Amino acid sequence: MLPGRHLSAVPSSRRANAAAAMESLVTGATRAVLSEFVATAVFVFAAEGSVYGLCNQPREPKTHNRRCRAHASPPTRKMYRDTGTVGGLLVVAVAHALALAAAVALARNASGGHVNPAVTFGVLVGRRISFARAALYWAAQLLGAVLAVLLLRLASGGMRPMGMTLGHGIHERHALLLEVVMTFGLVYTVCATAVDDRTSRRGASVTGDMGPLAIGFVAGANILAGGPFDGAAMNPARAFGPALVGWTWRHHWVYWVGPLIGAGLAGALYEFVIAEQQPQAPPADAETRLPLAAEDY
Repeated sequence: MLPGRHLSAVPSSRRANAAAAMESLVTGATRAVLSEFVATAVFVFAAEGSVYGLCNQPREPKTHNRRCRAHASPPTRKMYRDTGTVGGLLVVAVAHALALAAAVALARNASGGHVNPAVTFGVLVGRRISFARAALYWAAQLLGAVLAVLLLRLASGGMRPMGMTLGHGIHERHALLLEVVMTFGLVYTVCATAVDDRTSRRGASVTGDMGPLAIGFVAGANILAGGPFDGAAMNPARAFGPALVGWTWRHHWVYWVGPLIGAGLAGALYEFVIAEQQPQAPPADAETRLPLAAEDY
């Protein structure tokens, strides 16, 4: 058998369609991952930047005496040091809300606008995304957060990021419960306004367009409630970027375990209890609906 005869047995149109489908899949996945990277960097830069503007980090004394420098007071790294006033806390909450709404809006068409590993985990629990794509999203979100904090440190003349930490008298179990509850509310809002396809099927475009604003509003409200206690991360990438660049890992596990638990609960509750299930035998005159893609919504 000649080598070219076996290839000619496959129609050229089928080969072309298969190649086009593979190219479209790769291009779509690459676009989505890149969109998550950029959107997370935009969000973390503005969010952490608002904290930079409120924290007065004292400089080390200009001395060559190592003993004096060893006994000098270290630079403060307490989150929200100057947000004891209503104005300071409000500035941080508004910055987070606006930045998150913008980041979700700019990425929603390409990737769904997760901008948060916890949101991706909640969507994964709800079976709206494949594990492979979720892993790519997680990597892009963490890298975007690190890049944003590196740029902030460079722009601020080497100022060390404060990172997330617990307020005075707050135990890790208290912070863990706060992160679970706040992330539950955030991810539930994402599921109800961005993931649920009933709004688009029923023509309620206003609700879909308000999705990014609703997500930003609930994030800002949670920061007003929980910011003075533990920083109100609700986003492992938001905590990971400053922790890595500033190398401050104390209590860091709280900002992973709490958001993932809350996101998993929210995703499971909305998908399997609240969301409308497809009927088993729709009537003949019912509107024909295509099932949601497994990797996009």
